[in-house]
Amino acid sequence: MVSGPTSHRTALLYLAIAMAASAAIGDAWGADYKVLYNFAGGRTDGAHPDADLILQGGNLYGTTELGESDGLLGPGTVFKLTLNGKETVLHVFDYDHGNGPQAGVTLDRATGELYGSTTDGGAYGRGILFKLNAHGKEIVLHNFNPNIDGNFPRGRLIRDPLGNLYGIASSLGGSNDGTIYKLAANGTFTVLHTFIGSDGEDPAARLDRDKAGNLYGTTFFGGDDNSGTVFKLTPEGTFTTLYTFTGGVDGSRPAGGLVRDKSGNLYGTTLLGGVADMGVVFKLAPDGKETVLHSFKGGTDGAHPEADLRRIGNTLYGTTGTGGGACDCGTVFRMSLDGAETILHSFAGSPSDGANPYAGLVEGKNGILYGTTDNGGASGHGVVFSVKNK
Repeated sequence: MVSGPTSHRTALLYLAIAMAASAAIGDAWGADYKVLYNFAGGRTDGAHPDADLILQGGNLYGTTELGESDGLLGPGTVFKLTLNGKETVLHVFDYDHGNGPQAGVTLDRATGELYGSTTDGGAYGRGILFKLNAHGKEIVLHNFNPNIDGNFPRGRLIRDPLGNLYGIASSLGGSNDGTIYKLAANGTFTVLHTFIGSDGEDPAARLDRDKAGNLYGTTFFGGDDNSGTVFKLTPEGTFTTLYTFTGGVDGSRPAGGLVRDKSGNLYGTTLLGGVADMGVVFKLAPDGKETVLHSFKGGTDGAHPEADLRRIGNTLYGTTGTGGGACDCGTVFRMSLDGAETILHSFAGSPSDGANPYAGLVEGKNGILYGTTDNGGASGHGVVFSVKNK
């Protein structure tokens, strides 16, 4: 059993964060890549964004896992960022009502309300579900009880047409191996599945939901070789383990969520495993056959992906937390469905660039993708960036 809510990044967190002096970014990276915002720490803007963004109405919305006040790390923020780089902090967490969001937010487009989770804080100290109204007022929707609900909810919530929310809670520090849950529109909280280890342990990524209401996801541990699983949960509650990773060339420790194509194939990444034990991109067919599309080697092609993939047509887009060049600060990549990889950007780290993207990408207009890095930037607290997808 691992010991804390960030332990699934063991392979990544050995990196030192460069704390260089503040420097202007400008457009030094050219037209295809740009740093939109440098997090400086503090309650004015937060620090260390490691979750995916959403894009709505010309604004990006996201979270920072931490803030900083008087030199001390704080509990994190929810922020809005214009595409011109102007940031507004919508909410600052206060421990009692949440702490340390590791997941992004989900938007109710009709009301403008944002929904999300924190991995810590709340009545039991094991995380909460929250709603943030258009004026920035937080409402705690659920406090996780480690003996019943699971611990440390991660992965961005998904919302069905009826307003029900679905998510996962990990196993760390509790009496079970993680849960899948539903928060109904009327506020009723239900555990849909409790993992027992053999079927998976420690789900760490967002779920994917198809039109029939089936939920798909991954677990970081568990299965026959304790290297993680891919699973499916039907609306009727039938749980199926679709694939168990062996920890070898097929991959190990999936930390990101899944995307589907029209044929029902699932695509994802693993943090470890593959030919160099630096992670893979995989395809899982409806019949359960896994195909490794790419094994990362830790050089210019990147290493240790832990983010969700983004599928645009017949192309996959993603990030790696390390690798990519001399900095070893991670990459943004494009990949065809036959595994041909193109690096769109290799991060250079502080002070002029971000480092260590732990989150996936969101698509904007004109072929622009947006994302975050946990570290790097002018103050070492992470950045928001844009990159062209071709």
